[in-house]
Amino acid sequence: MAKKLSVVVSVYNEELGIDQFYQHTSSILKETSDKTGWDYELIFVNDGSRDNSLEFLRKYAANDDKVAVINFAANRGHEAAMIAGIDYSTGDGVVCMDADLQHPPESIPGIIAKFDEGFDVVSMIRTARADAGIFKRITSAAFYKVMNALSGKTKFENNSSDFFAISRRVASVLKNDYRERVRFLRGYVQNVGFKKTTLEFEASARVAGESNYNLKALIKLSLNAICNFSDVPLKMGIYAGVVSIIAALILMIYSIVQFFLGTAPDGYSTLIVVLCFMFGVLFIILGFISEYLAIIFAEVKQRPIYIVDSIITSKGEELK
Repeated sequence: MAKKLSVVVSVYNEELGIDQFYQHTSSILKETSDKTGWDYELIFVNDGSRDNSLEFLRKYAANDDKVAVINFAANRGHEAAMIAGIDYSTGDGVVCMDADLQHPPESIPGIIAKFDEGFDVVSMIRTARADAGIFKRITSAAFYKVMNALSGKTKFENNSSDFFAISRRVASVLKNDYRERVRFLRGYVQNVGFKKTTLEFEASARVAGESNYNLKALIKLSLNAICNFSDVPLKMGIYAGVVSIIAALILMIYSIVQFFLGTAPDGYSTLIVVLCFMFGVLFIILGFISEYLAIIFAEVKQRPIYIVDSIITSKGEELK
């Protein structure tokens, strides 16, 4: 029996470029299937798009029996869309990618080759990005350095992305065990274990439209990642307390020495600086504690990660 590849594509307001993505990706998948013998399915997850993306997806599903569309009842976020696609996948291997062609479908034959070699996890490492300015490059590099510094034994591949591939048994682990409401999916994929490897790719510019990730969303993702994989921020109070005690002792000794020398400094400026510094540290610590509490609150409520409005295939629309 032929092996099968499930390609999961998250879609949110991609009407300007979705047709180019579908035509290009379908062509590569058909060609790859003929060469490798791997069958395939193309799973689009419509993450509550407010434009005409769903109408394009309906057309693809109606005319292509390889296409299925999972239509969310509301926008749940990129990672929820990928999780839904993994949940509904039936392939021996699963590839997750975006619909803007920044994740090149040309990498799919190489991914299949890695599956044939026995790898369970293929992390796609971005070596270049056509539309990335110096700010994005610096912040991306800094993010992984901070994550690796804070996460202890858990390590992340630099410049990894939401473009990755996993085997059926890894997908099964994600379906059954990694069901957090607040999550960092690429981190789970890299650290779930099993035999893993990497492939490099160059991210081209978006074919159309603008990225849905703004600075606020990226900061939120970074905080979620840190809180999911590290408890170091919770220990900042201890470290800050030790540093404060040492600084206070140094300042006390300095003040005593200056007093006996008859040149005791004016205490007002020193007091203001110390208070501002300590309150700044305190608020940062409280902010991290609030983030952890928010994550616990989200998990305790046990609300669904996503809600499916309908599943659309060439056989018609099936209400969930």
